Amino acid sequence: MRQQKQWEPLGQGMAVQVSKEHRFGTDTILLSWFSHPRPAEKRAAELCAGCGALSLLWFRAAPASLRVDAVEIQEEACRLLRRSVEANGLEDRYFPILADLRCLKPVLKGNGYDLVACNPPYTPLGAGITNCAPALCTARHESQCTIEDVTQAAARLLRPLGRLCLCQRPERLYVVMQACSRAGLVPKRLRLVQHRLGKAPKLFLLEARKGGRPGGLVVEPTLILEDEQGKPSREMAEIYGEYARKEGLV
Repeated sequence: MRQQKQWEPLGQGMAVQVSKEHRFGTDTILLSWFSHPRPAEKRAAELCAGCGALSLLWFRAAPASLRVDAVEIQEEACRLLRRSVEANGLEDRYFPILADLRCLKPVLKGNGYDLVACNPPYTPLGAGITNCAPALCTARHESQCTIEDVTQAAARLLRPLGRLCLCQRPERLYVVMQACSRAGLVPKRLRLVQHRLGKAPKLFLLEARKGGRPGGLVVEPTLILEDEQGKPSREMAEIYGEYARKEGLV
């Protein structure tokens, strides 16, 4: 029986349609905040978009000129995304694209994007327990694309000095750095994320630039998600913003 779809609030009157197979979590919110388009960035893309929450969150405070292409390989996720675009009145600014990111040349004109963001599958195929649900397997395991595929696709889309922002598990930092290097993307900004003080990092957020000058990686202070009482930290509460208040998280 197909899971019933529902609407999740994003704050400022926006919402995204999700299902059991296509939903979002804290990682998506953090990457959306970390990658938020800058005033001069007019053209952006989200790869492995899923339900599209990452790039939809940009529109809570996006430049009026921003245009986004959201690439997703799964038909059901793309249908959810189209409904969210219509519900939020973004038809002239946000364009869901059903496509394989490894074969974007026929559907997207490259070398012109200011920003590409991606919350990719975290687990290499063959590692860990593979989810038997096809949609969840695609989202969590590198069955449809690898980190190498993501960085190569981003490099083809980005203009010179354009930004790629992504997140991954800390144990795969070296693999991501290597993939960026092979694609001509230079890591420029890194932030680790940990649940509480004293815990090991659970995530990293990385920004790389196409054709950037080697060196100059800025490692930002670690982002702590919760305080000693288990409540969102001050910075995390600011990141959650209106979404957190609607959900009763702060």
